[in-house]
Amino acid sequence: MPDQQLPAVSVIMPVLNEERHLRTSVRHILEQEYAGELEVVIALGPSTDRTDEIAAELVREDSRVHTVPNPTGRTPAALNAAIKASRHPIVVRVDGHGMLSPDYIATAVRLMDETGAQNVGGIMHAEGENNWEKAVAAAMTSKIGVGNAAFHTGGAAAPAETVYLGVFRREVLERQGGYNEEFIRAQDWELNFRIREAGGLIWFSPELKVSYRPRPNVRALAKQYKNYGRWRHVVARYHQGSINLRYLAAPAAVLAIAAGVVVGATVTPWGLIVPAGYVAAITAGSVPAGKGLPAGARVRIPLALATMHMSWGFGFLTSPRSLAKKVIASRRPAVPAGE
Repeated sequence: MPDQQLPAVSVIMPVLNEERHLRTSVRHILEQEYAGELEVVIALGPSTDRTDEIAAELVREDSRVHTVPNPTGRTPAALNAAIKASRHPIVVRVDGHGMLSPDYIATAVRLMDETGAQNVGGIMHAEGENNWEKAVAAAMTSKIGVGNAAFHTGGAAAPAETVYLGVFRREVLERQGGYNEEFIRAQDWELNFRIREAGGLIWFSPELKVSYRPRPNVRALAKQYKNYGRWRHVVARYHQGSINLRYLAAPAAVLAIAAGVVVGATVTPWGLIVPAGYVAAITAGSVPAGKGLPAGARVRIPLALATMHMSWGFGFLTSPRSLAKKVIASRRPAVPAGE
């Protein structure tokens, strides 16, 4: 596609308490190897750190950066506010702790042109800055940690149910009415479901890579994965048939380990074989996952894996049916092109 035909691009960013990474994330956007026009719209939640101050500095430093308020602090509301405040025909979603590869936007625009896709996305490439974050990154990019999810572990370019973040055609976002704000998590999946239901194509490509900074401690990681599991169960209730064995592995492990501990404590020590076997499995699995990492990171991988598995499984098992009913009641019909 010749440079003079490159479409203008709006990058939308929902941010909340992102003082640590926001400036670097925005720099990766502004330094993109893309000859088309570019703007960045940051939707500011009610942060308790220096996020708002840093965002104001970025606005003063570069006329391409703008901000819009998001008083709810909720991600889908932030995304919708940023979409409304932006103006270009291609819309790129980036989080405040995501770092785009230098040719990300140019590659995404090319792939949209080649495939006709309404949304394209790629790999969530977790990278840590200290031993704990490096351990989490290794866990998040290993099959023992996340199964066969292509946007974590890679894979061939192909149509997909959903993709990480996403690069959209604005006309599709506007036709579908943006994100469903009842989906506090999993809003990407729900929007992509409507796009696919309306006949649109979602395209995954390993050519697209976003570096991702993991949560900085065990508590934050546990909260993140508990919410993932909680909302994945909402999705399963929202759309029957969307669940598979990969999603059931963590809840099954939680139940089996809990049962093993109870049996081991009250009936026979043989019950402890189950939790002991799980610990042995994640310890063995962490060896290839930690290849090339410093020793301090390698020894933390089993803890990262256990935190992810147990928190996701617990969140899935305890996800209230009332939450799914509320979300189902907010269901938006897919709108086909031309309507």
